[in-house]
Amino acid sequence: MGSGVLRYLLGVSRVGEMREGGGVASRSRAILAIVTAVVAACGPAVTPIPSETQASPPPLVTVGPAPTDVPSPSPSPDLSGLVPADLDGVLTTPALAHRLPLFVSIDDARAARPQSGFNATSVVWQVPVDGYESRYLMAFQELDASAIGPVRSARLFLAHWAAEAHGALAHYGGDRITRAWMADNRRTVFTDVDGLGAGNAAYHRISSRDAPHNAYTSSADLRRVALKLGADRLIDGSVHLRPFRDDVSVAERGSVQQIRIPYNTETIRYGFDAASDSYKRFIGSNPQIDSMDGQQVTARTVVVLFMPFHTDSTIEPGHNRPVLGFIGSGVAWIFSEGTLVKGRWSKAREGDPTLILGPDGQELAFVRGRIFMQVVPTGTSVVRD
Repeated sequence: MGSGVLRYLLGVSRVGEMREGGGVASRSRAILAIVTAVVAACGPAVTPIPSETQASPPPLVTVGPAPTDVPSPSPSPDLSGLVPADLDGVLTTPALAHRLPLFVSIDDARAARPQSGFNATSVVWQVPVDGYESRYLMAFQELDASAIGPVRSARLFLAHWAAEAHGALAHYGGDRITRAWMADNRRTVFTDVDGLGAGNAAYHRISSRDAPHNAYTSSADLRRVALKLGADRLIDGSVHLRPFRDDVSVAERGSVQQIRIPYNTETIRYGFDAASDSYKRFIGSNPQIDSMDGQQVTARTVVVLFMPFHTDSTIEPGHNRPVLGFIGSGVAWIFSEGTLVKGRWSKAREGDPTLILGPDGQELAFVRGRIFMQVVPTGTSVVRD
């Protein structure tokens, strides 16, 4: 097992005091053989991540030959009884692995930064919205976050991605089209935790920021309110789950990558760190720091999805609403462990999962750990080194 997975398991231990007391999942996986191989392949310790907010992107690093004087390894953790979490494949306890997924619509205006909660997520979507600004959709399952925000209004594609996992969607209202879709589908394919409606008890306002950039919540508050609104404690057994795999060895990892993904309000950068087998995230030239824990945001897999996109001022008078072609198929670039795979994304129809397919047309197995889905308009120039 690579160090990225160990980091996740340690994260579960640190936040255990906030866990929701759920029952054992309705399904489990036999992973004894996987665990045996995982323990044998444990990677090096994670290099501490700097917390300073002003720094240059990480320098290019070449993975060289293994040193001749290797210290004795630390004892491997006891992985007996652990199973893969549904959303990101991280090994954890059954009670955490199959919890109800929580999805939160997160502000990305400049006044909203730095946001809170990234380092407890399983999956994060970033997508252009009104006026070509961007918004995040954070998904939580096995980890808990003491602070999540700022929470903003939902958009139709965000609601659809939450509905793919039959999760609870946290948001403050939405545009007219989104509100209409939610009215027809709440309590069937998702639980609606609306800050402007029945879910208001899950939120609070912080005093250090002005509205509308000051609405916050926590995973504990969201779970408590979602259950009161009729959500199940565990993920729906009919949900399509992505395939996952273990880390490759250090020698098998690719060369160091720098990834630059332009948005209208910032350029997102990732730098691959071979020691931790993860990608460090930057906004412009500055490390992205999670206000919740003061640590740099990281990803194990970065997926760039090229989708048709434009804005339309006629949908809702007075607003420049986003129109995203999130149903259909298109190009997907998958960055993981220092390598790039060029594949495709596919969502055949409403209600179907968004699949990430490899060059052979089969669903691609992701390395265990946090996934960032970077949605950009078709034709966007994404640079990788």
